Amino acid sequence: MLFDCDPAGCRATVAGPRKSTPLTLAAAPCPDHSASPGAPTEIPSEPRRKNWSPALFHQVDTRNADAVQHEVAAVHAALFPRGDRGFVARAFGWARDCFEGRNPGYLPIDARYHDLEHTLQGTLAIAQLLQGRQAAGAQPPVTAGEFQLGVLAALFHDTGYLKRSDDTEGTGAKYTAVHVERSAAFAGEFLGARGFSGDEVSAIQNMIRCTGVQADVRVLRFRNETERAIGYALGTADLLGQMAADDYPEKLLALYDEFAEAAKFPGAPLPAGLRFESADALMRSTRGFWENFVLPKINDDLGGLHVFLNDPYPDGPNSFVQRIERNLQRVQRELAAKTAA
Repeated sequence: MLFDCDPAGCRATVAGPRKSTPLTLAAAPCPDHSASPGAPTEIPSEPRRKNWSPALFHQVDTRNADAVQHEVAAVHAALFPRGDRGFVARAFGWARDCFEGRNPGYLPIDARYHDLEHTLQGTLAIAQLLQGRQAAGAQPPVTAGEFQLGVLAALFHDTGYLKRSDDTEGTGAKYTAVHVERSAAFAGEFLGARGFSGDEVSAIQNMIRCTGVQADVRVLRFRNETERAIGYALGTADLLGQMAADDYPEKLLALYDEFAEAAKFPGAPLPAGLRFESADALMRSTRGFWENFVLPKINDDLGGLHVFLNDPYPDGPNSFVQRIERNLQRVQRELAAKTAA
């Protein structure tokens, strides 16, 4: 079902592996600083190329599905000029049909935080991360077919919030605690019906499982280390993409509403760490979520692949981290204003 091509010529092979420090609080750049996170101490394949600066990490409006599709298609074409040029449009069409209510037997998405925009944020981020990884000469290189699996996993990673046509009680947010496995099952059913092999579906499902907040990604059974790296890239992209979005502070209220609905749903108990007494309590926790969960998660569990978003690689600024820091500062200012009022 997937189309592959020899990626030679899409990457550079250079010698001289380097190691440097993982992303830390001290290394996380504020908007007014040029410092950036360095390369991780442990990643699935060691980057070798230094100081490439393709200036390819465009900031795209993720509220515009067409704009994100165009950017992902451009990345795909640049990396795999002999690849299937129709793949990205086809994959985005499937995802939009699902989220917009054109998939028979399902309603359109009604979760207000985990909506199509959220999915597009992660999809854009993983495409750019894999582009950076390829350009850095990391081994083993990602093939066109593997890249396609990663894009599909990103587009379907939150389909577990979709409801069947006869599910009319509440919103899909009630499935928060079980949405990852629901997403994996949905992707398996949807893509299996469209000719994807059992191995391809299994790889996509494991990539989706890398986005689970409580997932132990080390126990996931990938066919090879490249597919594992793509799964880790998706877990990284899911976290960075949403927190770096311009409207992240505004959408925290919608996230709180999702958690509040899920906490009342008897069919899937919500973990205690996702229960908040108010939207302000969630906002107050956001800095700690970044510092105490996201940073260790992307550095350690997910192999430090965020380094491939540094521009220039390996020591340039990371625009995703910069935007996250800006958002955290905005949240803190909003909380301070409420306290002063």
